[in-house]
Amino acid sequence: MSGAAYRYCPACATELALISAAEDGGDKTRLRCPACGWTHWNNPTPVLAAVIECEDREGQLLLARNAAWPGKMFGLVTGFMEAGETPHEGILREVAEETSLEAEVASLIGVYDFQRMNQLIVAFHVRARGEIRLSPELAEYRLFEPAQVRCWPAGTGYALADWLRARSIEPQWVDWGRPA
Repeated sequence: MSGAAYRYCPACATELALISAAEDGGDKTRLRCPACGWTHWNNPTPVLAAVIECEDREGQLLLARNAAWPGKMFGLVTGFMEAGETPHEGILREVAEETSLEAEVASLIGVYDFQRMNQLIVAFHVRARGEIRLSPELAEYRLFEPAQVRCWPAGTGYALADWLRARSIEPQWVDWGRPA
């Protein structure tokens, strides 16, 4: 069970415990306060993702490598949605912050669960233009022809595959035995 960051009740400071209680749809075991009843719901965090199509680079896709990632894995530009912004506003902010590109949302690709990280991914296709300048969070980027990009079997990789299929391109998948 996730939620290890919560050890004490934020309302009364009593140590939390795994307690089963009746909720809509049946009993659920969650971190709860035995003193005041506060519940840690552990809801997924919304994450925004962009399939970035570079209009001024003949429609190539921009994939980036996070500076914290080992190896040479490249993925979609992603970021957390912030309070007070719509998903559309958030993905445009993330693309600008991470790549310095001017972008516009072309379409919603879909919504994907990423349970390993307790996240809900909202993926968009964005069209972008401008000079690429990466934020310190990103180590490098690569441009790919859509038919040449390889998808990965997790989270945003499924969004990229759906975007390719919508363009009648059968996705190629990463062989984890070879470098990406």
